Amino acid sequence: MKLSELMANHTPNAAYEGFVTNDDFVLAVDCSENGSADVGDYAVAQLGVTGLDANLNPVTQDKTYIRAGQSTMKTGNQRSFTVSGDRYVGDEFQDFALSHAIMYGTGQTVIRGYVYFCLLNGKGEKGAASIIVNSDGSGSAGESAEVDIEIRKASAQPTEYTYTETTTEV
Repeated sequence: MKLSELMANHTPNAAYEGFVTNDDFVLAVDCSENGSADVGDYAVAQLGVTGLDANLNPVTQDKTYIRAGQSTMKTGNQRSFTVSGDRYVGDEFQDFALSHAIMYGTGQTVIRGYVYFCLLNGKGEKGAASIIVNSDGSGSAGESAEVDIEIRKASAQPTEYTYTETTTEV
């Protein structure tokens, strides 16, 4: 499903206040052949997905100072997503991520644009990330084939992103 198709059924409210569930977040990735799709054409990681873990992996440096003791300084952050679930052939995101070119690709060939935001208020981030396939169909006999795909920040820090009805760019 393309991001524009998903968002045709949702209208974010920038003033939204309240609890949020994991189902209220969207991860969409540029799965186009040349990696230059408009954000509205990004593929949504959704069909067959049972888990979407969005992690911020801080980089820190610990030092001990005279009379002050131990101190921790945050020096960076590594954004990562883990997409897990059941293999669904025909889903644009899974078919792309599990293609031979991506599973065995390296360097720039596996880096794609992504957006991650909350459906309720439209706020999130936009960046570039490496697609890393850990499992393309594991499981026991008679069970659904399970997939495990990591998406990790590549290059510059993600930027703030807000989805609006009239545009998918900020």
